[in-house]
Amino acid sequence: MAKNTLKKESDLEILENPDVLADRLTHGSEDFVKKNRNVLLGLFAVIAAAVVGGLLFYNFRSSQNEEAQAAMFQAVHYFEADSLNVALKGDGQHEGFVAIADEYGSTKAGNLAKFYAGVAYLKQGKYQEALNYLEDYKSDDLILQGRALSLQGDAQMELGKKQEAAELYMKAANYKANEFFSPQYLLKAGMAYEESNNYNGAVEAYDKIINSYPNAAEVTDAKKYKARAELLAGK
Repeated sequence: MAKNTLKKESDLEILENPDVLADRLTHGSEDFVKKNRNVLLGLFAVIAAAVVGGLLFYNFRSSQNEEAQAAMFQAVHYFEADSLNVALKGDGQHEGFVAIADEYGSTKAGNLAKFYAGVAYLKQGKYQEALNYLEDYKSDDLILQGRALSLQGDAQMELGKKQEAAELYMKAANYKANEFFSPQYLLKAGMAYEESNNYNGAVEAYDKIINSYPNAAEVTDAKKYKARAELLAGK
């Protein structure tokens, strides 16, 4: 029994520790290969299966992304023509953003369909639907991810959730903060804070524009709105 246990532990060490395997293969005798033939064959089979599986998954994802891109072309055309319902639901021959996002959501094109769907629903005044898609959109893109957060703020404002909106505008401003977009989002955050009677939050948002982005076009408004917010805050 002890001998079998030791053998199992040795086999596990070979499988779990690549250094042990390499040492045995390099310095061991032919006896090692003979004794551990089944273990080695199993190990190599697992590696081969992982490689093949990875290649198949990559090819599958690539083909799905190509299909989604092709489907997106017509939907974007309808979106740009302001035919929002057709862009969302399709025209009977071509899928719309909703179906593309649902079917290809794990691909880059399918992810982008979520962004388009969110914008389209927002333009239609369907704010909760817009939120659902914009919250599901995830990207490391400087422009679109920040924009998606800001649009979520717009939807929350329309739903009367002004504090939540302000926080989303702040997230948009702080996402890869830059002098081109952050001041715009900070100004929106300040105004949303004011509407939610959070005047201290508004002052902080305006102050950040003034101090962090002194050359931004929004500075003039920020100074004016900051003075108003300070007055309302009793400062």
